[in-house]
Amino acid sequence: MDEAASPAEIRVLLVEDSPRIAERIRELLEQEAGVRILATVDSESQALQALRQLPVDLMILDLQLKVGTGFGVLEAIGIKRPPTIVMTNYGLPQYRERARHFGVEHFLNKAQDFEKLPGLVAGLRKPH
Repeated sequence: MDEAASPAEIRVLLVEDSPRIAERIRELLEQEAGVRILATVDSESQALQALRQLPVDLMILDLQLKVGTGFGVLEAIGIKRPPTIVMTNYGLPQYRERARHFGVEHFLNKAQDFEKLPGLVAGLRKPH
């Protein structure tokens, strides 16, 4: 697979354990020109492996994964991570605060904020 990207293309790693939600996110983002999902993974270990191997510009991260958690991913990669959008069904204040502690750029509640995702991603587009 060719991982080369045009200068304005945003390369996304999607970390989501629900196939239905992952497909919905993919459909939303594929409507945005210049956004390419490099991989969709559903566990902490797969996310860490993908981050080591792929040229990721943005990570969309669920907190509850098939194995492990989104917070486990954030803790394992530390400050050497791409910009991150957390998308979760668990929009609890303590989760928002913990995500902020890790420097997460955006925290979205899937039930309330789903439609905000394309605009946030488009706002990250690199200038030519």
